Amino acid sequence: MKELIIAIGLLLFIEGTLYALFPSKMKNMLKIIEKLPVNDLRVSGILFALIGFFIVWFNKSF
Repeated sequence: MKELIIAIGLLLFIEGTLYALFPSKMKNMLKIIEKLPVNDLRVSGILFALIGFFIVWFNKSF
């Protein structure tokens, strides 16, 4: 459970840093994402979730 809290904290830190350093780029990226079809976003989300899962699994296993 402690590792999950650390992971969420790290995620918030990285996202906050990106918005603080590049606010206009982040707004432009969100506008681009808004125009993408829902199915493309869903596939991208599943892909990134699987990549994240395998990274965590690999690091915990070895």
